[in-house]
Amino acid sequence: MTLFPAKFRQSTLKTTLLYSALIGVLATQVVGCNRGIKPEVNEPVKLVKLAQPLAVLQPVLNFDAGSKGASKKDPLDLQLGYGEAGLIAASRGGVLSAHDTAGKRLWSVDIKEPITGGVAYDAASQTAIVSTRSGRIVAVDAQTGAQRWVQQLSGSVLTPALIHNNRVVLSANDGFLHGLSLQTGQSIWQFATQVPAISVRGSAKPTLLDNNTALLATADGRVHAVSIESGVPLWSRRIGLGMGSSEVERMSDMDAMPVVDNGQLYAISYSGQMLGVDLASGQVMFVNEAASTRALALAKGMVFATTLDGDVRAYNRTTGQPIWESKALAYRKLTNPVVIGNYLAVGDFEGVVHIFDATTGNIVSRVQTKGALRSLQVQGNLLMAQSSSGQVAVWQVAR
Repeated sequence: MTLFPAKFRQSTLKTTLLYSALIGVLATQVVGCNRGIKPEVNEPVKLVKLAQPLAVLQPVLNFDAGSKGASKKDPLDLQLGYGEAGLIAASRGGVLSAHDTAGKRLWSVDIKEPITGGVAYDAASQTAIVSTRSGRIVAVDAQTGAQRWVQQLSGSVLTPALIHNNRVVLSANDGFLHGLSLQTGQSIWQFATQVPAISVRGSAKPTLLDNNTALLATADGRVHAVSIESGVPLWSRRIGLGMGSSEVERMSDMDAMPVVDNGQLYAISYSGQMLGVDLASGQVMFVNEAASTRALALAKGMVFATTLDGDVRAYNRTTGQPIWESKALAYRKLTNPVVIGNYLAVGDFEGVVHIFDATTGNIVSRVQTKGALRSLQVQGNLLMAQSSSGQVAVWQVAR
């Protein structure tokens, strides 16, 4: 399978990809030697009180999943597992717990090691999977919390697994992609990728290209398509292109999960390339200059992005033409944007969730939780988040 035809590889990439060296905002998250670089520090803007806020979201659930015993070196982004019965949350200190829709704790199990990858939940097998700092992958019964299996990987995993077709697909921070058996945890396949000397601390969650193919974005600026069953690489293409005289300036991490919808692929890199690709033809629809480590969102014929410097942007999803841009949240360390109802939600480092009118880009409402936010999740009409302090909050669209 060839995603990008020769004429695209030889011409379009050379003439349309935009190069950017964006190094100050995330320099504190870079791993490797910093060689004395002192990043520019930009103060986050202060929030302006909304004149007539709308009642967009109402609280549904709030509880503390805990953060005791966690190291400051561990990532703060622990995503939630969600099922019909409620939520499964992982604390940074190593406790995995299930809660019903009223917030009541149903069970709790101590993994006995800091958890670094959030919860992956498979409803069909009732399995929840997390990963730890040392690279242990732990699967538990989602109904009881009983341990099903443990597998040791060569590197730690910083993002939830993809569970599909009886496989558990993971991206480890040592550059290896793994496919495990969902039933036993046995290693079925491994795929090695190139690891740069310096990269942003983080990784992109694996996602589906189609029923048989997983997409994995890696620290070398590439997106890899692999067979979920066998791990056979189908194609691998560079998206992130960093330029500069130093290794820091040349960082091209793909820490944002690629998004696939209606035969179109959208991706964004740390080094400043955001593009849309038509999968049927392999043609690039557009390339824009935008840098981020947060996944894009799609809705209403638009693609939404939050950038490293705190811009919130909307583009036409076919042409890439800018529709609106908001600088109201500059340098507030934004989460990924998510679409809920007719609105766009974005969280920040103070635990504030900002609600935008998706059409105009105006902030129309806010809600807040305790602790910094790094990601938001949407399930139906529910907006969910877990903060760095372990606070789990769930809201629903007001009727």
